[in-house]
Amino acid sequence: MEKCGLSFQKDMGSPQTTRVCVKQVKQEAPEEWDESMPLPGDVIEGFAKDDSDELFVPAKAKSELSSQLGKIKQQEVIWVKVRRGDRAMKLRARIVQEKFSVLHKKFTIRAAEDDRHVAVLGDLTAEQCTELQEMNRRVVNVDCWGFNKRGVKYNWLMKVGSYMPDQNASIVSSILFMPLQNEHCIEPTTVRCMAWFSAAVSSGAPLVFVNIQTEQIEKINSTGRETSWCKQQNNTNVQVVQGIRLWFLPGVAEVCRELVPQQGEVRFGMDIKRTEEGFFYIYSVTKGLAADRAGLGQLREEAIATGYLLVISRLEGKSLTPSNACSDGLLHCCDRNEIRDTLTSAIAQMGIIQLHIMAWRNPTCPGATQSTAAAKLRPP
Repeated sequence: MEKCGLSFQKDMGSPQTTRVCVKQVKQEAPEEWDESMPLPGDVIEGFAKDDSDELFVPAKAKSELSSQLGKIKQQEVIWVKVRRGDRAMKLRARIVQEKFSVLHKKFTIRAAEDDRHVAVLGDLTAEQCTELQEMNRRVVNVDCWGFNKRGVKYNWLMKVGSYMPDQNASIVSSILFMPLQNEHCIEPTTVRCMAWFSAAVSSGAPLVFVNIQTEQIEKINSTGRETSWCKQQNNTNVQVVQGIRLWFLPGVAEVCRELVPQQGEVRFGMDIKRTEEGFFYIYSVTKGLAADRAGLGQLREEAIATGYLLVISRLEGKSLTPSNACSDGLLHCCDRNEIRDTLTSAIAQMGIIQLHIMAWRNPTCPGATQSTAAAKLRPP
């Protein structure tokens, strides 16, 4: 934005000179903004009832502009000339009265085609306008020196079929950490989150860190239940808290294996255990049975040799990774009995079971090294 900022300085005089600027817009859905609307940081240079430059009335101060707008019929469409970076633009807008200005009526503008998009005006300096435009660029695809954008076709069906191990699920996983009763800021929750991740990696789960973010959580006081934000708007007895969501990848990829039982076999031939962090891994494989024929025995030996566990990421397309750590400190993991019942039912019907296994980096590849838990916090 330095280029735009220099343009402001040149056009607006000294750094302390003020011009009428859009301070903010009252529509709370930035994804619905577009550059045909008044946007934060826009400098209002003037307005007219049509787009003829000769008829534009200059805007020198907010109070003067409000007075001039008040002389025109409300909701009438006008043309507003704005400076956005180093570009001069003409926008269609409608005149509306500011809320809470009953005794002394004040007027502003809104987007011509969206009555929610109301501009809050103010007298700001060039530097303040530049800062607002910089923040605005992060949520609206408006770049003062960029090319126009156009839509292009993309073969989503082919890409999903080619690059996703399971077309019904994404590879990336997440776990949500609720704050404990004595945690009143995000720092201790974040510490617990990263401790869990480091412990999981140290135990042998081949995880790759992707991202971490805060998330608003509704805690329903009467029952102690917790739900994602905005799912219980009608319940008045709620407390909003900040949770921490950790995103991670199952190793560097997922490997799919199908376990096909043969006539007379009464088990798939693998034993499953759960780590303290809530991940299920294959503890042993019986030679000659379905799990061994699917290559799980060899994969387990390779994993052990490189310091990993053979962790199952999904069973029959359903995730086996822990989903959240609630405010009482308990990890919400998959029910071991339900997993056992799924395997038992399949073997009884001689059905095929599909597993997705977390894959790890091949230590025999050039440049591969034995990483510590801290080193694995980096993205792939």
